Amino acid sequence: MRRAALKGTGHYLPARVVENSEFEKWVDTSDEWIRARSGIERRHFAAEGEKTSDLAVHAGRAALENAGISAGDVDAIIVATSTPDYTFPSVATVVQAALKTGGYAFDVQAVCAGFVYAMANANALIVSGQADRVLVIGAETFSRIMNWEDRTTCVLFGDGAGAVVLEVQEGAGDNADTGILATDLNSDGTYRDLLYVDGGVSSTQTAGVLVMQGKEVFRHAVEKLAATAETALGKAGLTADDVTWIVPHQANLRIITRTAQKMGVPMDRVVLTVQDHGNTSAASIPLALSVANAEGKFKPDDVLVMEAIGGGLAWGSVVLRL
Repeated sequence: MRRAALKGTGHYLPARVVENSEFEKWVDTSDEWIRARSGIERRHFAAEGEKTSDLAVHAGRAALENAGISAGDVDAIIVATSTPDYTFPSVATVVQAALKTGGYAFDVQAVCAGFVYAMANANALIVSGQADRVLVIGAETFSRIMNWEDRTTCVLFGDGAGAVVLEVQEGAGDNADTGILATDLNSDGTYRDLLYVDGGVSSTQTAGVLVMQGKEVFRHAVEKLAATAETALGKAGLTADDVTWIVPHQANLRIITRTAQKMGVPMDRVVLTVQDHGNTSAASIPLALSVANAEGKFKPDDVLVMEAIGGGLAWGSVVLRL
């Protein structure tokens, strides 16, 4: 059986680091308030003129180098983003041109769940034989769509990019295989008003700014993240006891902690980067993967669960054995 195995990881963060204290200059907030409610201590903001594709290219190059393969070996590029450079073409095609890969490239838009959706798509391409190597990137410049007068949202988000290389590997077809063992994707558009951007090409012809009902999003996040992780583990014939690491969407420390508790997984088996990056939407899971990999946290045969939820609402999970 064809499996999509994780071959390499990479990430990129813009040079500008924004500490919590910087927000005190223009909104009624404090470092203590932000840390207590989110666990965030700092985040990165893209420089003027630095685009989402620029971040994605850096992360993609790093992942290719980590995987030990050349750009010419890539069959497809999938970029998960909600903050593209242009209405069209896709960020993925801009990355393709910069990296000089062949094959095909396209974007996936599922907000903070975008990377999970992109991984599920890449897995399907590899399993079906339509690609042998896929570069999957999550990249965002959410600082471009913040309402800087809303202290409840503008302090939560940051910019960055993370990438992985998935490569075909033959397996026996059971849960001892290396690679993606199961995915679970969900959405419910009736909750779209809980988290959205109030602009768009066909509605306002403006980019708009982010709007969020924080308490409601928190409630849905804990419930749905734990459920999708358990569903994906069930599809793989595994349980929470088999999980070596949870690599969650880095939105809020309280959400991450509550979800891990609901799953019965201790926090020392959860990868955390939210304190340094904030919520980087579709970039948060690949960023966390790359940072943890660079720190030597992972070892062969580890079972990873990646789970995320974002506007839509859209949510999902991926179970992967290294």
